[in-house]
Amino acid sequence: MEQKVLNEVFVAKVNDLPEKLGRTVHVGELELAIFKLESGEIRVIENRCPHKGGVLAEGMVSGEHVFCPMHDWKISVVDGKVQEPDVGCVQTFEVNVKDDNVYVFVPEK
Repeated sequence: MEQKVLNEVFVAKVNDLPEKLGRTVHVGELELAIFKLESGEIRVIENRCPHKGGVLAEGMVSGEHVFCPMHDWKISVVDGKVQEPDVGCVQTFEVNVKDDNVYVFVPEK
């Protein structure tokens, strides 16, 4: 089984991220949505809703979920799963916070 190599990439300063709002970041060809939750935790997911491609960084955040701005699909920013009755998921990305710097782990090309 081939093991994926991950690169740790700087994406933001913690203090620059608004609470409960998303921000779009680009890492190579990836378009990611980064969120600072009410708890202060940082989460990063794929930025497009699996339904119709809505920009998730523009959605409303409630707890550990973001609501797609196009059709209100509720998506977990923890595991990427769309909440029932809708189905689907988005990719999630591991995050590392060092000092005030936020890094995301993305697959190496």
